[in-house]
Amino acid sequence: MTNLRRTDVSREASGDGAAPHSTGIADLHVHTTMSDGSDTFEEVLIQARERGIGRIAFTNHDTTRGLDEAAALGRRFGVQVTGGIEVSAYDFKRNRKVHVLGLGLREGSPAVGALCRPLLERRNANSLWQLDQLVAAGYDINADRALALGRASTCLYKQHLMSALTSEPHVSAAYRTLYQSLFKNGGICDRDIVYVDARDAVRAIAEDGGMPVLAHPGQLDSYDLVPELVPLGLRGIERHHPDHTPVDHVRCTRLAERYGLACTSGSDYHGRFGSIPHVGFRIPAA
Repeated sequence: MTNLRRTDVSREASGDGAAPHSTGIADLHVHTTMSDGSDTFEEVLIQARERGIGRIAFTNHDTTRGLDEAAALGRRFGVQVTGGIEVSAYDFKRNRKVHVLGLGLREGSPAVGALCRPLLERRNANSLWQLDQLVAAGYDINADRALALGRASTCLYKQHLMSALTSEPHVSAAYRTLYQSLFKNGGICDRDIVYVDARDAVRAIAEDGGMPVLAHPGQLDSYDLVPELVPLGLRGIERHHPDHTPVDHVRCTRLAERYGLACTSGSDYHGRFGSIPHVGFRIPAA
């Protein structure tokens, strides 16, 4: 498995060990069935090879499970694999969600494991409660399918519940309307969990030898947190993300220059469980 050096991420793709027809693209933010994505490690890597993507970082939510398998598959398909995680965190000072990527991690990284295991347990319990709410309300949900998806993952996710509720694609108006009515705006499943402190996430990733990266700050408006995370070990900021605008690109670049951070790029691909059409989406070549 590839451990990232700062120079690697600053260039956003080194090309070393990449597929023979690689475009020089490195997608450093990808989800699989190990969290809330629909595609397996193998399916993602086959797609990456077909698209000439030289490097993939698997950053499943709150887990490093499966990274050894992913590294072996990467060697098989000629795609460089970087181990990672995306920690579901919170800025308790500003009362907003924050996502922190950890790049260059190995499966079973102890500090992030200790931090995230209780988080996964809380998420699983909350999703089971949401499933109970849906059944009690009389929704036509395939509970067996939802639970099977959860078992294939590290816990049950809302995406699994939605997949068991509707066959509508994630990008459709019908899907979004149903999701918003159930899981947002006071719907019957509108209950969240307690996340970990973003500061603890950065510390844990750094302790395990990984590279802490602030994920999509434009999406969650987490720019103000950068000066507070740098002394704790923050080493990167995700500049290119499908939700980012040219203004976000400039803000990320300026913060990176000011604090000596590397800039990364990621599609945040979730397969059918997300709106991003393919790995490498909107990521510039190195």
